Amino acid sequence: MKKVIEMKGITKVFPGTIANDNVDFDLLQGETHVLLGENGAGKTTLMNILYGLYQQEKGDIYVDGQLVKIDNPNEAIKLGIGMVHQHFMLVDNFTVAENIILGREPKKGLKLDRKKAVADVKEIADKYGFAIDPNAVIENISVGQQQKVEILKALYRGAKTLILDEPTAVLTPQEIDELGKIIDNLKKEGKSVILITHKLKEVMSMSDRVTIIRRGKVTGTVKTKDTNIDELAELMVGRKVNLVVEKEAAKLGSEILKVENLSANDQRGIPAVKNVSFEVRGGEILGIAGVDGNGQTELLEVLTGLRKPHNGSITMNGKDLYGKSPREIIDAGVGHIPEDRHKRGLILKYSLVENSILGIHKNKEFTKNGFIMDYKAIRTHCEKLIEEFDVRTPNADVFASALSGGNQQKLIAAREIAKDPELLIAAQPTRGIDVGAIEYIHSRLVEERDKGKAVLLVSLELDEVLALSDRIAVMYDGEIVDILDRKDADEQKLGILMAGGSLDKKGE
Repeated sequence: MKKVIEMKGITKVFPGTIANDNVDFDLLQGETHVLLGENGAGKTTLMNILYGLYQQEKGDIYVDGQLVKIDNPNEAIKLGIGMVHQHFMLVDNFTVAENIILGREPKKGLKLDRKKAVADVKEIADKYGFAIDPNAVIENISVGQQQKVEILKALYRGAKTLILDEPTAVLTPQEIDELGKIIDNLKKEGKSVILITHKLKEVMSMSDRVTIIRRGKVTGTVKTKDTNIDELAELMVGRKVNLVVEKEAAKLGSEILKVENLSANDQRGIPAVKNVSFEVRGGEILGIAGVDGNGQTELLEVLTGLRKPHNGSITMNGKDLYGKSPREIIDAGVGHIPEDRHKRGLILKYSLVENSILGIHKNKEFTKNGFIMDYKAIRTHCEKLIEEFDVRTPNADVFASALSGGNQQKLIAAREIAKDPELLIAAQPTRGIDVGAIEYIHSRLVEERDKGKAVLLVSLELDEVLALSDRIAVMYDGEIVDILDRKDADEQKLGILMAGGSLDKKGE
């Protein structure tokens, strides 16, 4: 099979970091090739070089056997390379057709030929099996449909090679299946696809070959049919990983958190949480599933005191927490692993010692005479957390910014669990971290549940919700549309609910 792309000896250096270290990568015509690696491994950097967003310090790129220099995305597009970024680049108040033809508009004299634009878009959509309305406005269509627009935009510009960066991060299970079919259709037409991902299940179902990158270096390229999830995880992290969450049946205690008819607006004043009701009991993990942007963030901000609600009630162990401050909520026994570790979880220019007591710095054990910080006690506390949670760091005095994402996440989890909270809220607890750190954080969440604590888990990763939860609530458009026992839930049912559908009474 013909090589359509060859990257040889690619090296890219950022200040203090070698992002790509002498990397070799090739792509065959009509194949799907996955670039797999933990966060910060150098996958996206390598593809940004291929797309002309970065230039390499060393190494050569060949397209269809010809040595090329790709100085910018326009050069890449001319060579038939298109890229769909993790965060879409669409004009919200334009139609599908207007977004696709932008910059390549068909003209009738000096005017835009709208009729031809719609016809061209319909023709290309039908050719590749995309069910999409060219006249729909972007802000009115689903995230999955928006991704199709981005792919069509690249194809309209003549892409023969398509780079998809974390393409399944914001899709429902049904949309992921649909994406798989679209990729198959592209391959049948002789197109080649590069997927950047760290989701092992999708690697196995969507790819022909896999190249694994660890800390900027290639650790192996394998044919998908000759490997398995466990082997890929080991290549990715460098050690054997237990990917199955082991837990016994829940031993339910009393009700810890009760939320009734809770409503709140987003920062624009638009309703984001609408009459939400649920409870979490001691000894259980309640998972909240949903596509990103359906009110989960605002719900958590209300529960942790970061956003004011305008209706409903929140009680914990019978104590009213409605509209209380973050300090009052922490004091009531709530721990919070936030979804954005940099904005909400850490102060990056503080040491690990200082970060280890955020939110509990006023506690008696960390102060002398009630107002002077006891740094000896704080250091002892921090070093205990580092050891217990296996936080990889040269010492406790380095800035939090010096740690990898996985170790930052471990430090936050350690601090929040060490508070011994009655309710632990874990929001995207494993976002963007490698499978080794995921394994550890999952085991600690289950441990808290087994100690009789209440755990509220919010995750965009359906596998994570299914693996950890005892019950699963699904949020869609600011509402909880259903709550299922784990034994009654599967990807299919959750996907229907996440897309705004409903299950009949038999749960089918």
